Amino acid sequence: MTSRNNCKTLLMTFGAVLALSACGGGADRVASPGEGSFPPAPPPVTPPPVTPPPVTPPPTGASCPSGTTDVGEVAGLKNCELPARIIGDFTLENLEGVVYSLNGRTDVGEDMGGDVANPYPQARQGILRIEPGVTLFGSAGADFLMVNRGSQIFAEGTAAEPIVMTSRESVEGTTDVNSIGQWGGLVLLGRAAISTCPGTAQPGSATCEAQVEGANGFFGGNDDADNTGVLRYVRVMHSGFEVLPDVELNGITMAGLGSGTTVEYVQVHNSSDDGIEWFGGKVNSKYLVMTGIDDDSFDTDSGFRGAIQFGLIVQRDGGGDRVNEMSSQDLPYRSNPVIANVTFVSKGHDNVVVLNQGTLVNYYNAVFTGGNPACIEFQSATTEGTFDSTYASCDTPFAGGAGGAEEAAFNAGTNNSTGASSLTDGFVNGANESAVPAFTGLSSVNAFFEDVDYIGAVKDAGDTWWEGWTCGLTAADPC
Repeated sequence: MTSRNNCKTLLMTFGAVLALSACGGGADRVASPGEGSFPPAPPPVTPPPVTPPPVTPPPTGASCPSGTTDVGEVAGLKNCELPARIIGDFTLENLEGVVYSLNGRTDVGEDMGGDVANPYPQARQGILRIEPGVTLFGSAGADFLMVNRGSQIFAEGTAAEPIVMTSRESVEGTTDVNSIGQWGGLVLLGRAAISTCPGTAQPGSATCEAQVEGANGFFGGNDDADNTGVLRYVRVMHSGFEVLPDVELNGITMAGLGSGTTVEYVQVHNSSDDGIEWFGGKVNSKYLVMTGIDDDSFDTDSGFRGAIQFGLIVQRDGGGDRVNEMSSQDLPYRSNPVIANVTFVSKGHDNVVVLNQGTLVNYYNAVFTGGNPACIEFQSATTEGTFDSTYASCDTPFAGGAGGAEEAAFNAGTNNSTGASSLTDGFVNGANESAVPAFTGLSSVNAFFEDVDYIGAVKDAGDTWWEGWTCGLTAADPC
């Protein structure tokens, strides 16, 4: 390009004065367009501001703690993925802007066998601690958390800051009342006695073990006081997954758990399979809430012999099977759950309480309502149930009809009656339930029980043990 052309370019670009200064005079000088001087330079033009695309940065200071993997963000939160296996002492901290996730099966520890005094020599223990307020989620049915025999979980939330185990959709806020089966669930395995022994092994021996439903893990052994840790103020939501036909993960699976394990203030919401299923063991549980379960809310099997007090179950309108189903091996080692102060609210999808073979269950201070057609059903000659201070408010109280085994067992107890439900707010005792005398001396039946002066799980409007840490029980507090 010539010098003249260069100057033209500069003139066009920067204005006359700047161009002359750069190019000089002489033959290359551009003639004046008018009398006297060059026209004034145009005023500077301020370009319009450029609006950058919206960017949501991670919350200030949010980073994944050691041992987890940063896998991006979900719903504006830092997504920290757990390792596939946890060995040693590992804590999920409650960090601002951080949520934790599972990728497939996540194991806590390795199976240490059924003999508490002689664990497998190469097996390693894991201890998972979860702080109050932590959220942990799975994205698919194959994502689940399993605590193996000999390892422990300490998930200790508070009423104000429960620990939430849920689905990715729940974290993203896209779930509704019918959202079920969006991730696997929680599986806890212990070394307490079970009834499903292989070969000639006997219940309570180290070799009496079984593989847990839906996962490749073993449970059972010789320690009825086994301690798998603590679940306190924990909510498990939108879980359950069919691994194979009739082989499913529950909201929470408690298999072979011993009495040293603490389970209290626990909710399972919208599980596609059972809410909680107990396979053998002697773990005791208190303050349990089941809402929207699509199969059985409480299910016991494999010789479960623990105690349960304060259990509140409310099915959703569009789903649910039995509220309480119990089965086991036949004699001599059968299930013997002891259950007190429960309110079972069926929505008419099946009978409320169904007892299968090999079960002897004792109910105290119970309220059953809404079964279709019946409140109580025995399905086997080896089924037995006892009832004291129980109120049954179904159109047909007993599946076997007048003179059947169910009616005979009910009438053999004390302070039992049938009639219309008067529950208020869906699950709070009304006049009819409050009129039933409570069973006296619960603590003498089982030292785990508290002595109370009412039946059912919720005495009255002032009894609010379920508030704050649960969801889905009232329209004002949806999940």
